[in-house]
Amino acid sequence: MRYSGLQVLWEGLRGNRGWGPAWTKPEPKPAYDIVIIGGGGHGLSTAYYLAKNHGLKNIAVLEKGYLGGGNIGRNTTIVRANYFLPGNSEFYSHSLKLWEGLEAELNYNVMHSQRGLINLFHSDGQRDAFARRGNAMINQGDDAILLDREGVRAHLPYLDFENHRFPVYGGLLHPRGGTARHDAVAWGYARAASRLGVDLIENCEVTGITVNGGKLQGLTTTRGEIGAKKVAIVVAGRSGQVAAMAGLTLPIESHVLQAFVTEGLKPCIDHVVSFGMGHFYISQSDKGGLVFGGDIDFHASYAARGNLPMMEHVMEAGMALMPMIGRARVLRSWGGIMDMSPDGSPVIDRTPVDGLYINCGWNYGGFKAVPASGWCLAHLMATDESHEVARRFRLDRFATGHLLDEEGTGSQHNLH
Repeated sequence: MRYSGLQVLWEGLRGNRGWGPAWTKPEPKPAYDIVIIGGGGHGLSTAYYLAKNHGLKNIAVLEKGYLGGGNIGRNTTIVRANYFLPGNSEFYSHSLKLWEGLEAELNYNVMHSQRGLINLFHSDGQRDAFARRGNAMINQGDDAILLDREGVRAHLPYLDFENHRFPVYGGLLHPRGGTARHDAVAWGYARAASRLGVDLIENCEVTGITVNGGKLQGLTTTRGEIGAKKVAIVVAGRSGQVAAMAGLTLPIESHVLQAFVTEGLKPCIDHVVSFGMGHFYISQSDKGGLVFGGDIDFHASYAARGNLPMMEHVMEAGMALMPMIGRARVLRSWGGIMDMSPDGSPVIDRTPVDGLYINCGWNYGGFKAVPASGWCLAHLMATDESHEVARRFRLDRFATGHLLDEEGTGSQHNLH
């Protein structure tokens, strides 16, 4: 069924009796041409673009829990293309362009809202750095506007402009930045992939990867043995664990990143706002809750929950920036397991095992990368050539020294 406003109206009038399942739930086949391990945003988008862009069939996505139950549903929903370094800049620019046509592409409302993103700066040095970043963004073909103090005040009058410890000097406005509904992104890609014949296998945990003579043979799962010609590991914070099944050691640490949401409030924050003197970022959801986050927990962990010291750290930064939120009651918090690479940039590449591919190391940038990540990994798996916007995301760069040290993504905290 193709979704439309007319269909919604018709089903509403007839008691919503005509809606079918958004995607099918088949039993796993004995073998597939391509298997994607991980049913999150990156895995689902990869499967979709393999079928859509390259016409490939006999594809499966294996998810140990339910689709969209990992980091795709555990983030702060921010979509942006304000990266600085060559390699990252063109990749996230490509991703934002895909975001802008995603709802029409998938025939699904992912609630993409380009409300604008403002990165605040609080010193002369930060102003210079954001001026350089803005120029790089414009040269890449994206949008950036450097605001002075009064320019920020016109957009964000509720900030603490009298804070002498962290004075607001100005901000970099990225008008095309914004947010999207994280769950809907997973559901939209799942539905679209299923319609193209991709098998979405839930409750199917991979417990082993069979390699013979350096060549991939297949997978051992909780639902039986599955043969595969090509396999991609797309499991975010579990990348190191799954890669170890094939005898690989990845340059990845797994840390927890917490996020928070308050009770529903009347509209008061109509941008995404990032604090420059404390790792804090905030937006307001369509339901009225203030959605915000900050630093990763500085100890490595596979637990999808956070700790109280980091919660306090995030709240302190928020109160320093905008004391008005102090009376808002926090409803809940959650944690996502972040796959942190040493240079803050991702990996989309082949591995030393023939037929095995890896997509990992997204740090703080995973959600906004979902469309381009799937697009580029699908291109790599279909053609065995890296897509032009992802050619620098090589796995061997940590050995050769060709790093993409994207200052400003927060990856430096990986060194703690």
